[in-house]
Amino acid sequence: MTLEDQVLRYRTRRQLFRDCGAGLGKIALASLITGRGAQAARTHFAPKVDRVIYLFMAGGPSQLELFDYKPELVKYDAQPVPESQFKGKRFAFMDSFAKEPPKLLGTRRTFKQHGKSGHWVSDLFPHIATVADDLTIVHGITTENFNHGPAKLFTNTGSTRPGRPSMGSWVTYGIGSEAENLPGFVVLQSGPRGPRGGAALWSSGFLPTSFQGVPFRSVGDPILDLSNPKGIDAAAQRQTLDAIGDLNRLELKASGDPEIATRIAQYEMAYQMQTSGPELIDLSKESKETLEMYGAEPGKGSYANNCLLARRLVERGVRFVQLYHTDWDHHEDLTKPLEGVTREVDKPTAALIRDLKQRGLLDRTLVIWGGEFGRTPMGEVREKGKIGRNHHIDASTLFMAGAGIKPGTVIGDTDELGFSSTGEKFEVYDVQATILHLLGLDHQKLTYRSQGRDFRLTDVKGRLIKPMLSA
Repeated sequence: MTLEDQVLRYRTRRQLFRDCGAGLGKIALASLITGRGAQAARTHFAPKVDRVIYLFMAGGPSQLELFDYKPELVKYDAQPVPESQFKGKRFAFMDSFAKEPPKLLGTRRTFKQHGKSGHWVSDLFPHIATVADDLTIVHGITTENFNHGPAKLFTNTGSTRPGRPSMGSWVTYGIGSEAENLPGFVVLQSGPRGPRGGAALWSSGFLPTSFQGVPFRSVGDPILDLSNPKGIDAAAQRQTLDAIGDLNRLELKASGDPEIATRIAQYEMAYQMQTSGPELIDLSKESKETLEMYGAEPGKGSYANNCLLARRLVERGVRFVQLYHTDWDHHEDLTKPLEGVTREVDKPTAALIRDLKQRGLLDRTLVIWGGEFGRTPMGEVREKGKIGRNHHIDASTLFMAGAGIKPGTVIGDTDELGFSSTGEKFEVYDVQATILHLLGLDHQKLTYRSQGRDFRLTDVKGRLIKPMLSA
């Protein structure tokens, strides 16, 4: 065969994979089939946790009304912001500050210390305050963008631009899943709308699509179109899927395209979920005491139901569960709107931590609570008689609970007015690196080659937040 003939023969990558001895598609299919329950062989070191529940408060919860108590900010309420604090910083809606110099805003909420840890928690979170000794609170986290969509993408994917894999995708790509009849990465949503950024927040990016997050509904079918159409029974469904599978396997053998392997695996997963899915969301099987603890109501969509559903998902081996609760963007009013969303999440969040703990699940589960950024120490007036806070990228707060971390501790701090972190500073990349570390993954080694270079969740940065890690 001449060189020209060889070039013509392998004019496409698919043809090369088709004719080479091992096919890439066959390798991909084998990986998808054997990826479940393979954590011990695929982690870089012994993991502290097996699964993650990420409670994402979309919109930027105000740390100054919840966990970051600043008596000095209260003392200097309504005073002009010191130029030294304001100069050189980036804020959203800067034009509003040009019209009138910004003034400091002390919180109107009541703070108290709780538990043996002495965590400061405001009156907006009376239930979370009861599990204070289970929490590790991190103050002063910085991020890179003050707009909601890019900031959410950055927190979830390590990039402000869409197209990168989400954290849940990286995790399931790295260590697979222990769930037999459910996806390894599940997304739940509550609130008046979905989060800005949408499906890009749980996308698999350039990873195989089998690792993308699967949105579940808490009412009706867990996934749209999961149930069979009228007139199609289980036997007919199985026969149809077998025929589709045979056709896909023929195409896989011919082309070697790994996405066909993904398609085969997803068809099988969808079939398995037709039986496991409805049982999963049937909360009526939970005890009356459990439902009351969460404030959950079977048959209704809510954050409370989603928290209970998250526990049921990790019980069944799902690796990464992400709950999005929206409407935390309080520019105009820090009274009733903030009171409303905190009331929705307070009791269920505390119940989730308590429930996981009493069932022995918290010993191998990491619960994370936080948003894409924090709020400013100065007030923002958009409507006369009301006051809110602007976006702030230099000093947000999150908390974690579960295995591998030091419960009842506070990591990091902010200055007396809450403008900037003090001491050791932590970035979003550091949070991501630490989460991966707890799962037994080295963030510098968890890579995927795309477009000629190796990518990772933490890009070229990220370090462990060592003070929060247990021995």
